[in-house]
Amino acid sequence: MTTPEHQSPSPQPPVPASKDRIYRSPAGIAGGVLLLALVLWLGIDAVVAGEGRTPWVALAAMLFLVPLICAYTVRPAVFAGDDRLRVRNPFRVIVLPWGQIASLRSGYSNEVVTESGAKYQLWSIPVSLRARKKAARQEARRTANDGRGRGRRGAFGGLSGGGAAAATTEGPVRAETDKVMDELRDLLEARAKAETSQGEVTVRWAYEVAGPAVVGAVLLAVLLAVG
Repeated sequence: MTTPEHQSPSPQPPVPASKDRIYRSPAGIAGGVLLLALVLWLGIDAVVAGEGRTPWVALAAMLFLVPLICAYTVRPAVFAGDDRLRVRNPFRVIVLPWGQIASLRSGYSNEVVTESGAKYQLWSIPVSLRARKKAARQEARRTANDGRGRGRRGAFGGLSGGGAAAATTEGPVRAETDKVMDELRDLLEARAKAETSQGEVTVRWAYEVAGPAVVGAVLLAVLLAVG
């Protein structure tokens, strides 16, 4: 019996690709579902019980409104992977390799800015000024409590509880969407120089959303103009 001198190494299992982090707006989705339910309820009722041109007007209105509601509420999402950021806005899908992103800005809206200067709004990560003010108030209260805790420690040589100590170890209180932007900035800083994070920015228009809405708008306009 012969023994092979060299054995080929057993094939290694493929390394699974890491899943994208997905950021969506729960409030936007909830509002969109409610609006869709209302439009479909009223529209179907008009189609079933309406007379004359009413069913056709209802169908045209649903064909116009349903894609728009989905586009602005349910559809928007941001997918953050190891190599690129994919932004799904109401009528466009923008794929941005991390190496092409210059910054992620937060003002009255959250935006991604490319090296060429192009700006794209992140529809699924809306800015809430109310949430920011609430977080600022909580941070102010926490800072005040932390200051009083240090004062008691200086007076008595110790703390009666761990509340103040825990507060000093935590980061500042931030609004939820601001935390998301911080996560994206950390990912940008970590992956911008990677070889697999280079490439070109691509933009694709969502004709599957815009097409039905345009057709519905035209039909609705014609039916209303005919009278």
